[in-house]
Amino acid sequence: MKKVLVVGAGGQGGPCVSILARDKSVTDVVLGDIDIELADRVKNKIKSDKINTMKLDAGKVEEIKSAAKGVDVIINLTLTEFNDNIRQAAVESGVHYVDAAGDYQLLEQLTRGNLPEIGNEFKKAGLTALIGCGGTPGVSNVLVKYACDELDQVESICIRCSGKIPKEPQDIISAWDPGWSPKIAITDYAEETVVFENGEYKKYPPFSGREEYDFAPFGKVLLSHHAHEEVFMLPHFIGKGVKYCDFKYPLDIRAANLVKLGFASDKPIDVKGVKVSPLDVLVKLVPSPANAFFTEDEAIKHPVDFAKIIVIKVKGVKSGEDVEHIISFHYNLFATTEERLEIYKKFGTINIYVALPAIVGAKMCVGGFADKGIIGPECLDPIKFLKTMADTGWPVKFRETISKNVSIS
Repeated sequence: MKKVLVVGAGGQGGPCVSILARDKSVTDVVLGDIDIELADRVKNKIKSDKINTMKLDAGKVEEIKSAAKGVDVIINLTLTEFNDNIRQAAVESGVHYVDAAGDYQLLEQLTRGNLPEIGNEFKKAGLTALIGCGGTPGVSNVLVKYACDELDQVESICIRCSGKIPKEPQDIISAWDPGWSPKIAITDYAEETVVFENGEYKKYPPFSGREEYDFAPFGKVLLSHHAHEEVFMLPHFIGKGVKYCDFKYPLDIRAANLVKLGFASDKPIDVKGVKVSPLDVLVKLVPSPANAFFTEDEAIKHPVDFAKIIVIKVKGVKSGEDVEHIISFHYNLFATTEERLEIYKKFGTINIYVALPAIVGAKMCVGGFADKGIIGPECLDPIKFLKTMADTGWPVKFRETISKNVSIS
């Protein structure tokens, strides 16, 4: 993989370009964003001759095709509403495609057991469109596949995400800030949630399925069902008779209040004679996720005072015995201040948990280690993926527990 087009210079685009600029196998990085000043700020912070920036409207297929000339792969790190355009530009340009978050139009098609026609276009062209290859979805899917490969039959897949668990007491009065795209974050909370039950996709109201989950040794967190890509993707791509799949995320009371007040709605309301979208107001007030990349130099000086954990439980059958795999990992890919500092020294950013897996997925596509057509990270060889993560500069460290029911008679 020599030349890469990164679309989106925001909260994940900046870190992605920073990693690519330090990768010896990469010779050129094109960073395209509709906000050229933001793209230039990213380039100026990284200070690499490999980087070229350009003003790029992700809503225009022809502009994306022009930017993609001569590249090996497009890594899409902009809003999911542009996924379809960027995929179309990729296949028409004859290049591989990777994104880190799924668009719900495509995900809904998975609930009907099929993929869009563009998947056949990628396959006929000998290309791969790898969807949802970030942190979660992404690394989470790869680790699910790692566990499922050890089973003859898979019955259930449950994913529990802790959010940010403070190690020390914090001020309970704080503004809502998801740390990534506030638009996607709030609309995800407002969406009906999907659970795969008895071999069928079923919808539930937002914030349903509440449970208090113990992320020992860090503590208990109140979770609920959450609209997330894994529930759509894993039953479709894993196979092996999966009957149940869910994803639970922290029940953020502040986000829930905003949803109940209507701030997730893009329908204009009248405010003193002016039509305004509540969602636009919220997005305007919440800090831009792009800001984090430009302030990381200061952030690394502070001790790590939080934990971010994902726990994956996969139940199934191996050689006639019931088996359960439990895998847990820090999804920001560091657990200590020392690890975070080492990551920063290697990549010029600490926010690698989405960008690095996307880059690894791109390398596997370009290197011929991925099936053609539209695939998820769970379609990749998990051992190859994890080794490539380590070779690219940082391993995924996880804890695995395997248990089975034994009866001797």
